[in-house]
Amino acid sequence: MVDFAKQDNSTGAHKEPGMKAEVFLPEDYRPAEDEPFMNERQMEYFRRKLLTWKADLLDDSKHTIEGLQDGTRNIPDIADRASEETDRALELRTRDRQRKLVAKIEQALRRIDEGEYGYCEDTGEPISLKRLDARPIATLSLEAQERHERREKVHRDD
Repeated sequence: MVDFAKQDNSTGAHKEPGMKAEVFLPEDYRPAEDEPFMNERQMEYFRRKLLTWKADLLDDSKHTIEGLQDGTRNIPDIADRASEETDRALELRTRDRQRKLVAKIEQALRRIDEGEYGYCEDTGEPISLKRLDARPIATLSLEAQERHERREKVHRDD
């Protein structure tokens, strides 16, 4: 994040303290291993990716709520009613998972704002750009995630 105290030299526009500079990203930009890790462009790329994902999830949730409100009806056939209730329960479970995902997206956006995004919570090492591109909410490097899953499996088997 770049803070400007008085002027943005590229435009001469007055900026208030704490305002972020606009980072230009071409539409086809992809973070590359040969650029400095978590530079402004990469941070902006992941911020936009997370915000788009969050907006899509919230839009889906809105449509689900509307559909559930509109879908309330009295179905006389017990098998049809059971089938519809099962579909609704599945839809609600899916929305609950998406709600949790939105919370993780918000945490990732907070980490971007704090300059901590892209670094493993366990080791402090950079998380690979490929992993972050595939799973932008990742908080562990691939190796740390694998260790975590092995420990989890051992404890589950007990």
